[in-house]
Amino acid sequence: MSASSLARLAGLIYLVLIVTGIFGLVYVPATLIDWADPAVTVARINEQKQLFRLAVVADVICFVCFIFLPLVLYKLLGWVNRQMAILMVVLALVSIPVTMVNVTKLVDVLTLLHGHAYLSAIAGERLHAQVMYLLVSFNNNTLVASIFWGAWLLPFGYLVFKSGMLPRFLGVCLVLGAVGYLAEFILKFVFSLESVPFYVGLPGTIGEFGICLWMLVLGARSAPSPPELSNH
Repeated sequence: MSASSLARLAGLIYLVLIVTGIFGLVYVPATLIDWADPAVTVARINEQKQLFRLAVVADVICFVCFIFLPLVLYKLLGWVNRQMAILMVVLALVSIPVTMVNVTKLVDVLTLLHGHAYLSAIAGERLHAQVMYLLVSFNNNTLVASIFWGAWLLPFGYLVFKSGMLPRFLGVCLVLGAVGYLAEFILKFVFSLESVPFYVGLPGTIGEFGICLWMLVLGARSAPSPPELSNH
């Protein structure tokens, strides 16, 4: 497979990852969850269970894409620096078991709200508290996983910058994006900020959206040493 074809495949996987991630991790929670009112949250989920289920499916698709994306990028950029390429793959894949297990908490929410007879003892405020606990736990786990979502961008950005196959500007943005993920974790966990300034994650947003669209639409320039690309 040519470098351009590999880049377009990576861009397509990246696009699916981004779209499903925004839907499952941003849009649906913002639509259904009221962190200040558990009763309203439970009522919304009960009224729109199908939307909640779609969010779970979207999360699974997103995380599965995060398995294949670094592997395709390794094929594309591994010739630049094998050690950095391996590090990129490892940092991405290490988050997968954590995030996949985390999705079961959303499934548990649906189980609680399904009304099984054996769960009849959990009702009213107790049910609301249990649902909110699972949702908060999911968010906490996602926050920890975001460390790795940022960390893999460091070697990825380095490989993009050094390869000459893709815009170096985007490589710089990816590296800054890694710093942004770490900064967001520190601000939320250490300083208990509920939200962080938009500019903290702006470079990462530009880098990830930019590299995704560039690879998908324009592909990539041929590697300076095509034989090395095929040997790795």
